[in-house]
Amino acid sequence: MKKLCFPSEWVQQSGVLLTWPDRNTDWQSDFLEVLIVYEQIAKEILLREKLLLVCNNKEELPSFLQKEDNSLIIVEMEINDTWARDFGPLTVLKNGSPVLLNFRFNGWGMKYAACYDNQISPRLFGKKIFMRKVELKDYSDFVLEGGSVETNGKGCLLTTESCLLSRNRNETKTREEIESFLKEVFYIKKIIWLKNGYLAGDDTDGHVDMLARFCSSDTLAYVKCYREEDEHFMSLEKMEKELVKATDQYGNPFHLVPVPLPDPVFDRDGSRLPASYLNFLILNDAVIIPVYKVSQDKTAIEIMETLFPGRQIVPVYSVPLIRQHGAVHCISMQFPDGVL
Repeated sequence: MKKLCFPSEWVQQSGVLLTWPDRNTDWQSDFLEVLIVYEQIAKEILLREKLLLVCNNKEELPSFLQKEDNSLIIVEMEINDTWARDFGPLTVLKNGSPVLLNFRFNGWGMKYAACYDNQISPRLFGKKIFMRKVELKDYSDFVLEGGSVETNGKGCLLTTESCLLSRNRNETKTREEIESFLKEVFYIKKIIWLKNGYLAGDDTDGHVDMLARFCSSDTLAYVKCYREEDEHFMSLEKMEKELVKATDQYGNPFHLVPVPLPDPVFDRDGSRLPASYLNFLILNDAVIIPVYKVSQDKTAIEIMETLFPGRQIVPVYSVPLIRQHGAVHCISMQFPDGVL
């Protein structure tokens, strides 16, 4: 019997992909602040596993990233931006062997240029970066970003209608066709479609990794707004009701853990940003969680400590990241054991 799996993020990892900012990316207005965040995240990764680093010019990397070794792989190539979660390859396991899936990245529904980022996954594979037994399957006729899907590793997928059914992605396909495709390529038994939930300032059309995340095969953390006057209150309350009714691949309800929505974070023009604690990255023995220097930071860290016992919770100040509408999970892509 074939063993087919879309593994969870908390399985043992071989490494993480980051794409390094430079002044030609959208980070230019916050460049020095963003570099501090990236350096902190890169150091945390290298403490625990390999770092695959894509950059435009390796001579511009900080000194601790200048020299490749067994833990650091540097690849120079042209980039549009640095959102590795959305253009990086997703990994499934077939009979225990990793298979990388390459989808088309079109700049979140053709909002932004993506001509170089869309080529990163196949170009990395062509450079033989990955272990010899790793395969690559090309699905470049289907638009999909990694931030739009969450798996519990046991055959259940969580996503949002607002993103996967949006225009300028796969608008010629019906919901039934998209669901059938996802089940086939990810070896999924059940898909949970969220109809509600949004964050002001989000330009991804509702990536689920900002709204709700699997923390174990039967546990879902989700954003909860406790302020009735907040513009998010109604939508997030409706999302919560959907999650209460949701069941896993066996028909069992989930253990639900609410995580507070942070106090509003604004850009320099006064527009609200999509700050969320759910955009965390799970590493071997650690979880990197974005924080924003607001009152809810402490509570969010404490919740993560209960959700991930035995893993160090590493808070990273992420306002520089959220100014470009993403956070820690958005800029990274993990690989399970056997890929790097």
